[in-house]
This record gives sequence, structure tokens and C-alpha cells, in this order.
Amino acid sequence: MNWLLIWIIVYLLLVIYFTLRHIRHNDPEHYLVNNRDTPTVPLVFTTLATFVGGGTSIGLIAMGYESGFAAVGIGIAYVLGFMILVRYAGQIREFGFVHRIYTFPQYLLLRFGSRQPKGFVRVFSTTVNGVNIFIFFFLLAAQFVGMASLLKHGFSIGYQPAAIISALIVILYTALAGLTGVIYTDMIQFVFIVLMIVVVFIPGIWADTGHLQRLGELPEEMLNGTFYGFPFLIGLLVFLSPSVLVRMDIWQRMLAARDARTARRASIWSGLGMLPFYIVFPLVGMAVRIRMSPELNPNDIAYYFIDAHGGSIISALAITGLLAALMSSGDSFLNIIAISAVRDFSGWRQQAPPSQQQSQRMIRRATMLFGIVALFIALAFPDIVDLMVVGIGTIVIFVPVTLLALGGKDPSRYAKPALYSILSGFVVNTAFFVYGLISPQAFEAKSSFIPAFIVSSLVLLVFVQTEKRKTN
Repeated sequence: MNWLLIWIIVYLLLVIYFTLRHIRHNDPEHYLVNNRDTPTVPLVFTTLATFVGGGTSIGLIAMGYESGFAAVGIGIAYVLGFMILVRYAGQIREFGFVHRIYTFPQYLLLRFGSRQPKGFVRVFSTTVNGVNIFIFFFLLAAQFVGMASLLKHGFSIGYQPAAIISALIVILYTALAGLTGVIYTDMIQFVFIVLMIVVVFIPGIWADTGHLQRLGELPEEMLNGTFYGFPFLIGLLVFLSPSVLVRMDIWQRMLAARDARTARRASIWSGLGMLPFYIVFPLVGMAVRIRMSPELNPNDIAYYFIDAHGGSIISALAITGLLAALMSSGDSFLNIIAISAVRDFSGWRQQAPPSQQQSQRMIRRATMLFGIVALFIALAFPDIVDLMVVGIGTIVIFVPVTLLALGGKDPSRYAKPALYSILSGFVVNTAFFVYGLISPQAFEAKSSFIPAFIVSSLVLLVFVQTEKRKTN
């Protein structure tokens, strides 16, 4: 009996039920931000399901296998980031409610472009949305790589058909249900993730590491977190932490909160709730390295661990749990880039902006198109760690301009400095990442976000001071 197929069918039937239940073709507020009425528990579940999703879980497992406790540093950085978010979560929700915004790029455009000519507004909008879509293409592709790595082993099929099947499933139900469906299916997916952790991962780690005592067999640089060097470790805490404040998936959830208090509470509980997962996942990778071999493909480590623990029923449940985690992140990322592109680009070549119904149809079409593009990225670059790191690392270039927008009384004065900051950070991050891939001995590619953050901050500071001198 193929228990994996049975578990997947049960899971997909639940997802289909909630997807169909939350289809409302003529209600954009419901489709885009769940009527801005999401209570704390569903908001925490959907946030956790996205942050501990499959691309992250399999990515952290692969990273733990490759680098040890350096992977845990990402979790610590994100917890700190959620505590920073608490300061602004209520403000984000209330601003979104008053001004009817749906995305993070919309917020930046409104704050910096309110007094700028139409030509500049279009350039600014293109830059902000283009960089964000670039980021989430890679994060979405990481989910497809993770799903494909599980399906190819579970059903003994090739990587390419497994990736195509994975992408089609995520594209279909994301296009149908929107954020409301994503939130409720994320609750199901999070339950599967927790079951997988409790039933398979924790007992397996405990057994393979000899009650954690065998961790001492790992190389010293894996135990002290310096596998990628001290700059990477320090950069996670100093530069990656505030990136939570500029993630489009987090903004979408804050905008969907019932009120400002709900947004703040969800931020606190999400930050505290995610840390155990970011410790367990890297430990899985370290356990496989200790028990099996240091020469395995990191993308497949999660499957090897699951296959080594429990019978067919338990293993199938665990694989389904990981697939659920991958889908929970994949649907969120796909939903975000589609909404962002359509809400911010539509109407450029029209005399009047599209109607709400037209926008919703365009979002569904964009969902299908962007899903296909991410699938091609997953087929061309099937390395989940690099896809994950380039995605989460590039996000940090938005931190300086976002802090200026959230704290400044009239940020539109500094629209050009904000544009220069984003562009310079993006160019520097891309250049250093490519340089690190070409010359890994000279520079660690995964640390490219550090010079990018520094450059974007300095550029913003210099040009803001220049604008102030002009005004004076």
C-alpha cells in the first residue's frame, strides 16, 4: 500500500475544500487581504507556516548538513527581526486600512511618490516592484526544488516531472483562492509541519546524535557557527534581522490583521514560535552528516533522514508534512508577487485604472505566469540553499528606505535618494553574489547581503544630506 499517495490525497482534499470555500470572484478585499479582519491565531499560523515552510525547512536542513550551527543564526536573526516588527506592526496595519493599500511596494510608492512627477513615480514603482519580484522568484523556485526532491524519491520519478507537478499544484490553488484561501490552508499545513517535527524529526535527531552527544564529532567550524566565516555570522544578526520589516509576505499579513493590536500580538508570537523550528531543521542536517556521509547531495538530506526513521506510514506522513510546508510558502510567495505586479503596474497604458473585477482576473493570470517562470528557474538552478540565500539576502537592501518611510514626517522629499539606495544595493548584492560563485575562495557568496546593506545605507545617507543642504 502506497501510504505516501494516501496521505497526499487526504491532504489535497482538505486543501481543495478550503480553496473552493474561499473563492469569491467579486470581492477583492476578501481575495487580497482577507477583508482586513484576520484574528491573531490564523495570522500567527499563516506567518509561521510561511517562515518555516518547505523551502526554509529543506533549505535549513541542507544548510545544517553543509555548515552546522551557522544555519541556526538565520533563526536567531529572524526572531530579533520580529521584535523590531512589533514596533511598527500596528502602524503598518492602520496605514494600510486608511489608505487601502495591499502590498509593501504600494506603501513605499505612496510615501515617496506622493509629490513626484508621473515619470519618476513609474521609474520608482518599476524599481521597487522589479526587485521584489526578483527576490520572490528565487524564494518560490526554492519551494519547487524542495517539493521536487521529495516527490522524485517518494514516487521514483525524475526531477523535471516532479518539479512540474509541484508547480502546477501550487499555481492552481493559489490562483483560485487568493490570500484568504492561503491563510486557511496554511493552518492545515502548519498542523502537518508540527506533526512531522514531533513524530519524526525530534526522535530521529535524538537517536542519531546519541542524545546530542555525538554533535562533538562535527568539525569545529560547524559547531561554532563560523563555517561561512565570521562576517556571515555577524551579518545575519546585524543586517538580516531588520529584513523582517521589509518582507512582502509579512506586510501582506499585517495588512490583513483585524486591528493594530492583533498585528502586534501576531508579530510577537510569530517571532517566538519560529525559533524552535529554526533549531530543529539544522539539527536534522547535522544528524545525517554524523550518521551517514559528508558527501551527499544537500537537496536530498531531508528525504534520507525521513526514510531512515519510522515505518512506511510514519515516513509518508513526514514527507507529506514537508510537502505541506513547501506549499504553504510557495502559495504565499506566488500570491505576493502576482498581487504586487498587478496592483502597482496595471493601468499604465489605460486612461483609467482597471476595475476591481478586472484586477482580480489579472492577478490570477499573473499567478499562473509567474508560477511558470519560477518553475523554469527551479529547473535551471536546482540548488535550494543558493536559491534561498539569494532571496532572503537581497531583501535587506529595502531596510534603510523603509525605516525612513516609517519614521519620516515627509519622506517624499527624499524620493530620489530612496531610488538610488535601492538600485545601488541591488547592483552590489548581485555583483558580490556572482563574484562569490565564480571565486568562492576570494569571497563567500552567501555574504553578499552585507556589502549590499552597507552601500544602500551609505547612499541613502549621503543623498539625504545633500537634499537637506539644497533645501536649506
